[in-house]
Parts: sequence; structure tokens; C-alpha cells
Amino acid sequence: MNRIFDYLDKSKFRSSFHLKKNDFKYINRIGLDKIKEHAYDFIINRLSKELIVNDGKQTPFKGHPVFIAQHATATCCRSCLYKWHKIPKNKELNNKEIEYIVSIIMEWIEREIEYETRRCK
Repeated sequence: MNRIFDYLDKSKFRSSFHLKKNDFKYINRIGLDKIKEHAYDFIINRLSKELIVNDGKQTPFKGHPVFIAQHATATCCRSCLYKWHKIPKNKELNNKEIEYIVSIIMEWIEREIEYETRRCK
């Protein structure tokens, strides 16, 4: 998994995304387990279908830490999933792919928390 983060870090666009103060407050208030539930929900409901009419526009750029993480990890739409993660478009995501996507999102969020914790010490 570290390899994908190395590639993402080299992208000016992907590496420009970071959680903000309100995102950290939200995470602290509801906890990472709930954030992970939200990630599953967003992936299943917005990305898992075979055909997505609004592909490329289904993930907002703000409003939830998972949305930010999706853009940072190129898990925001089926086109990015294909380009960055080689997950084919135009097929329903299977459980293994959903697990992979959520694990990437959560890893990114945990790295952001770790960075913020070190920065604030």
C-alpha cells in the first residue's frame, strides 16, 4: 500500500489535499470507527455500481473528511480508480475492491491525524 502513497505524494493535485481543523474536530467527536462506516457507505452508494451517470462529479470537495481523503487518494470516481488503482470501470465493485478503497481512505486519514498530532506538539 505504501507504493500507491508514494505515487500520490508525487502528484501536485493529490498531495494538495489535507484535513482542516473542523475535520479533525469531527473525527475526534465521532471516532474513526464511525468515519470508517461513512467511508463504506459513501463507496457503496456512490462508486460501487456498474454505471455511474455523474462519474467525476459524485464526490464533493468538502463537507466530510472521507470526501477529502477520496480526492487525496484518487478514490473519488471510477475514472480515478481506474487511472490510479487499475480498478476497471463499468463493472460493479466487488467486496475485495471496496475493502481496498476503504483501507486506502482510512490509511490516508490516519496519516493526516498522525501528522497533525506531531505538528501540534
